Amino acid sequence: MYGFYNRLLKINLTNKTYHVEEIADEILKKYLGGKGLGSYLLLKEIPKGVCPMSEDNKLIFTTGPIADTKMMGSSRYGVFTKSPLTGIYSESYSGGNVAPALKKTGYDAIVIEGISKEKVYLEISDERVEFHDASHLWGKDTYETEDSVLAEVAKKGAQAVVIGPAGENLVRYACIENNYWRSAGRTGVGTVMGKKNLKAIVFHGNSKCELADQDLLDSYVKDLVKRGKNDPGAKAYKNTGTPMLVAIMNKVEGFPTQYWHKGSLDTWENISAEKMQREMEVTPRACPPCFFACGKLSKIKEGPYKGLTIEGPEYETIYSFGGLCCIDDIKAIAYLNDLCDRFGIDTITTGNMVAFAIEASKAGKLDLDIDYGQVDKIARLIEDIVYKRGAGAVLAEGIKTASKQLGLENIAIHVKGLEPAGYDPRILKGMGLAYATSDRGACHLRSTFYKPELAGIIDPDTTEGKAKLFIEYEDRLALYDALILCRFYRDIVLWEDLSTIIQATTGLKLNTEELRKIASNIVDATRIFNIREGITKKDDTLPERFFEEPIGSKSKVITREQLETMLSDYYSLRGWSTEGVPERL
Repeated sequence: MYGFYNRLLKINLTNKTYHVEEIADEILKKYLGGKGLGSYLLLKEIPKGVCPMSEDNKLIFTTGPIADTKMMGSSRYGVFTKSPLTGIYSESYSGGNVAPALKKTGYDAIVIEGISKEKVYLEISDERVEFHDASHLWGKDTYETEDSVLAEVAKKGAQAVVIGPAGENLVRYACIENNYWRSAGRTGVGTVMGKKNLKAIVFHGNSKCELADQDLLDSYVKDLVKRGKNDPGAKAYKNTGTPMLVAIMNKVEGFPTQYWHKGSLDTWENISAEKMQREMEVTPRACPPCFFACGKLSKIKEGPYKGLTIEGPEYETIYSFGGLCCIDDIKAIAYLNDLCDRFGIDTITTGNMVAFAIEASKAGKLDLDIDYGQVDKIARLIEDIVYKRGAGAVLAEGIKTASKQLGLENIAIHVKGLEPAGYDPRILKGMGLAYATSDRGACHLRSTFYKPELAGIIDPDTTEGKAKLFIEYEDRLALYDALILCRFYRDIVLWEDLSTIIQATTGLKLNTEELRKIASNIVDATRIFNIREGITKKDDTLPERFFEEPIGSKSKVITREQLETMLSDYYSLRGWSTEGVPERL
């Protein structure tokens, strides 16, 4: 099919072998690429009940039909596995420059299975797969590793994905990193790489996928760029990026603070986008091709972290360390961001685990001398987590295991083992539905439903009828992930646009109803995987504290009845049973 090679590469690390399989058109028509293909392969390739840390777990990389094209926001790849953090469906995406190089290898998906006896890194091209010794790389941070493998392979246009010490040491929320600061961050995909003794993968090649109608895509992209020039959202992302949400979320009192006990930080201006612009040299950066330039290459101008340069920090990192850990210094947050990137560890989960550890210390459950706002002690704790030293050993296992072991399940904030992002559902009720139903646990990105709630498209306190609009966003963004298209185009690329993009790349002429069917196929597939792994309706819930502990000047909670109303509507509109089971299971 146009836009695809119809080729799947399977690599066995145990035997150091590989082979190519065909992907039938029928599969691609039903699921497209990206998340659709990755979810199909998870169900097909991973046995029911497999231990995420066993050799039977697979690590799957995919691109979509828009990768390595002129389409704006197309430079993204996806990683899929059974999560070592949550034990359920795992997906993670990253931008940067890797996706075009991955696409040029001539495969729509790469499935990595087995466990290597030796430390290795892979070189994957359109000609062969090579297994390289990585013993000299073990222990290196992600920046050093990326530089080393690209220098060793020495191929024009090559790009690498790597893990750091967190992945090597099997911290359950380790990332896969690329281009230094881009992360396939959540659910522990880097942990699976580490368990497989796989330090890095280098992609390069000269394959080029044939598109159905290059002229149509060129014309569409030209129009999209023209529209984007005057789009207020695009201008905001280019000017300030995701840190603009710090002010917005504090003003609505939904900025998670002091491990979810408060909805705003008194000194939030010190970690705002404006403060970041003043305290650092900030330069907009874009993935190719893209006009948003949401990335911010930031260099600290003075103070103890003078000279430190990172891309970021993004809003979610600011919330996790600035809000949850009460650090009101944007430069210190950048320092912790850099530390996490070098170690290869998810900043959202790490910030949550540090704040949880502070609460555990105050409760006498952890022998730690640490408090909110103590940057140096927090940095040392992050290092202890990465190397599993002292209290870091239990914290490295993730919130479900740590809270159970410490007898603090009543204060732990997570859904299905994954911590929420920086949008409190006691304020934004639709985010409660998002967290409760997301396939990988408490995730903000499957629907980005904070956007319509903050923009006034729907009342944040409303629950009646909210599931309908929620599914509208979830379905459209499921197609984004099948393509794989950047989330930030959500207000510009609508259903009609998606039809044009898919027609231009794949040749499929689909109306909105047909597009929604593909989206439903994808959402159902992820739900079926999770049900197969033991998830039931009772898991589609929120932490007890969100029901019982009010926040903000108006003392808001989300009630169990409100969540149940939204869940019932959601199941019904999805065509699932009252227990949340898809018909085709």
